[in-house]
Amino acid sequence: MTGTTSAPGPAALRAVDRGRSLEDSVVVVTGAGGGIGGATARLVLEAGGRVVAGDLRPDALGSLRGAWGEDRLAVGLGDVRDESTADALVAAGVAAFGRVDSVVANAAVGFYGGILDYSADEVALMVDVNVKGTVWLARAAVRQFRAQGGGGDIVIIGSVAGLLIGGGKEAVYSATKAAQINLGYALDRELRSEGIRTTTIAPAGVNTPFAAADGRFGDRDPSEGDFMEPEDIAQAVAYTLRQPRRMRTELWTMWSLSETH
Repeated sequence: MTGTTSAPGPAALRAVDRGRSLEDSVVVVTGAGGGIGGATARLVLEAGGRVVAGDLRPDALGSLRGAWGEDRLAVGLGDVRDESTADALVAAGVAAFGRVDSVVANAAVGFYGGILDYSADEVALMVDVNVKGTVWLARAAVRQFRAQGGGGDIVIIGSVAGLLIGGGKEAVYSATKAAQINLGYALDRELRSEGIRTTTIAPAGVNTPFAAADGRFGDRDPSEGDFMEPEDIAQAVAYTLRQPRRMRTELWTMWSLSETH
């Protein structure tokens, strides 16, 4: 008996989007002088992309500057608490490379201790860097994405501390991270119809000087435990940016095997 095969329908004939290459993609990364931001900038550059690396400290960007030329890397210095810094980083991408495809809001500050252990300045710094700094970058990105057309990506580096599970010594930090997560969800609902995707990546403990600061893990040193590495989070950022335009990731939580909720 001879079988027959039906002709493929329109859906089967449709070209399948296998994902976006990072080659020549222009990505703005804040806090790119080290840790997760530095790892993200390096991974994008190694994948053939172009990066606008932002940081508060000029010396922190020295290794990136030494490894990559101006045809692939632009540098922007400034305090993310100031709206003008975000505007300048996006403008630097347009000036150097003609467009901006994605932004990664990575810059963050955390102090750890009881609610009365923070100074007023430390509280203000966490709120201003973590919350306002993310808002300013998102606003600058949306203006540019709308001007150039074609959508874009906003990636927020949050924390599992913002998921109603913050530790007893990180109340204010947890509050700022919860604000980032809720900002990400709301922006997704506001912007996705324009092809602008918003993703929050929320890792647990990562082996960085930031994570080891101020006794966040007590006597444990992230460099000596089974914590995640900055490159692990950078890989998640890269996967998010490479996703086919038909899909999006709202929230991605990441834990090492050694950590409990």
